[in-house]
Amino acid sequence: MLRLLPALFVLFLAPLAAASAPLKALILTGQNNHDWKLTTPLLEKALTDTGLFTVDVAVSPPKGGDMSTFRPDFSRYAVVISNYTGDAWPAETKTAFVDYVRQGGGFVVVHSASNAFPDWPDYNAICGLGGWEGRDERWGPWIYWDNKIIRDPSPGRGGDHGPVHAFTIDVREPDHPITRGLPPSFRHAADELYNRLRGPAENLTVLATAHDQPVAPASSGRHEPILFTVTFGTGRIFHTTLGHVRADSTAMRSVAFIATFQRGAEWAATGQVTQPVPADFPTATEFRLR
Repeated sequence: MLRLLPALFVLFLAPLAAASAPLKALILTGQNNHDWKLTTPLLEKALTDTGLFTVDVAVSPPKGGDMSTFRPDFSRYAVVISNYTGDAWPAETKTAFVDYVRQGGGFVVVHSASNAFPDWPDYNAICGLGGWEGRDERWGPWIYWDNKIIRDPSPGRGGDHGPVHAFTIDVREPDHPITRGLPPSFRHAADELYNRLRGPAENLTVLATAHDQPVAPASSGRHEPILFTVTFGTGRIFHTTLGHVRADSTAMRSVAFIATFQRGAEWAATGQVTQPVPADFPTATEFRLR
């Protein structure tokens, strides 16, 4: 009987242990046009608060530093989160990253990480949409919502936003694991509402949009993509345009940001979402802060 115990463990107990093992997450940071030293701990806390993740942080050399030393081992992680906008990575790191995503790795793009690497085609394809850094119609169509997804190839800049303000987010794919169970509309605290994003937009699913009210010249007046997913090879990418932080962290304390980021990270890592919708999730008329 004793000889059977190892076999029984393999058959029954080992799968249960594996199922309960935390997901390994890696946050990429070190350069950003926002305060990465403020935002990175907030992202780490959001992940660990779920009880699902352990988190490592890969900090790049400072801008203008020796980037040849920046070589994270992506293969160790279920999901990689980018909080990085800055100098180009070494060729070996770029190749390892693309291979990781293409072969099934999870990736999460947070806010201005979509601005990074305008001249790296694979990164643009992985992000789906991006802005600034010289992007225009050569990078792909504008994507927005007008009772359906519009792909607009008209010439013009890629990326803009009006004044920081609170806004309503409307779910467009209620049956996706990330948005399943969320209210059809919910409020988000004061943030930049990205508009005029453009890119390859291949294998892209828009989960939620927000109406960019035409209150300033930089506003688009359109329903802009706020949360979306991309597939690249067998990799899953969750892209959130939320999370602008400069003078304070209000946007990243918004439950609309925290909960959708947590759910998006789990989906990118596993293809499913086991987290319940939190009790303090915002309503159609009231945003919530943590």
